[in-house]
Amino acid sequence: MAVKCETVEKNLSKLTFEVSAELFNKAIDKAYNKNKSKFNVPGFRKGKAPKEIVYKMYGKAAFYDDALNDLLPEAYEAALKESGLDVVARPEFDVEDIKEGEPVVYTALVTTRPEVKLGEYKGIKVPKIDYTVSDEDVDKDIEATQQKNARLVSVDDRAVENGDIAVIDFEGFVDGVAFEGGKGEDYELEIGSNTFIPGFEEQLVGANIDDLVDVNVTFPEEYHAEDLKGKPALFKVKINEIKVRELPEIDDDFASEVSDFDTLAEYKADVRKKLEDKEKEKAEDEIKNAVVDKAIENAEFDVPDAMVDNQVDNMLREFAQSLSYQGMSLDLYTQYTGQTMDDIKANYREQAAKQVSAGLVVDAISKAEGIEVSPEEVEFNLIDMAKKYNMELSKLKELISDNELEGIKKEMVFKKTIEMLANNAVME
Repeated sequence: MAVKCETVEKNLSKLTFEVSAELFNKAIDKAYNKNKSKFNVPGFRKGKAPKEIVYKMYGKAAFYDDALNDLLPEAYEAALKESGLDVVARPEFDVEDIKEGEPVVYTALVTTRPEVKLGEYKGIKVPKIDYTVSDEDVDKDIEATQQKNARLVSVDDRAVENGDIAVIDFEGFVDGVAFEGGKGEDYELEIGSNTFIPGFEEQLVGANIDDLVDVNVTFPEEYHAEDLKGKPALFKVKINEIKVRELPEIDDDFASEVSDFDTLAEYKADVRKKLEDKEKEKAEDEIKNAVVDKAIENAEFDVPDAMVDNQVDNMLREFAQSLSYQGMSLDLYTQYTGQTMDDIKANYREQAAKQVSAGLVVDAISKAEGIEVSPEEVEFNLIDMAKKYNMELSKLKELISDNELEGIKKEMVFKKTIEMLANNAVME
């Protein structure tokens, strides 16, 4: 295969490669067989006309796109291998004029991995982080558990107060007309939680069971429903029930109910240990982030826009997947928030650039230090993955492709390199 590589600008190259006329003609015939049933030829049933007649009527060009797309992946992979280029982003493909009986010439505009000139990365000074857990921290954690284990108890001898759970029926009206989504029955609303439109909850304070309350509010200008933004509304509300949280006493009985311990002292000691472990892990993460940030700052390199674009797209896909778990699509999210797709991408861009920078610098450090992972380390990592997904190790190995396995190894090297940087950091 004839392959030519030209530097367009820094980190951007033009790769030119060709496919023989023989291979292209075979790909055209393959495209014809795939699509022949779509062509009408007088005197023949669909899909039964001879190939030469179809070519004569419609021209071979009708099958070029399918043929070109069929040949491209293998041809590009071979050209990339021959060129030795380290491509880090999706290329832009083009095809030169196609002439009968001549090779097909593709071009690919590719972004290559930028050269990283490392600065100081060992012995980086980072602030010492204190992860001491106080008695107050322990008490707050236990009080949060106390709140989670509170019982809701109905009261009928007083009016609604701040902090109560008011069980209400409601219906909202704008300009005297009920609007979609503005009605609910037996809704449990915590007064003071700011769950509803600003000003709604405060107007229920002082109301008694069975009272009918007119609540006047104005929808915020940034409200997700376009037809309600900034509009005044009237909600007709009926108080069905008033509930209060009854907190359990924090004692030995409480400890035995919410933990595996019989006494409050043992439970407190366990809470302290867990908080200390959490704070220690948080401190370690902060140290790792600090040394990577400093290593990036000390290095000299360019960040290609194409790499950042790719990372933004990856982050957007992850966000869309996260939304799908909540039963929401990305399109619906943009409607609710009033953001465009470009707005969301712009919000991710700074973080994406930082992640790309970290990847480039840490990769350069791992190469400079010769950091690798052994087959045993990979095996242990796969064992942990199998346990996490509650899967047999052999089954997991069957499901992981060679490319995915390489990705796992790269991630392990990345983490191992950052561990090395953190271990060599100097605490001030």
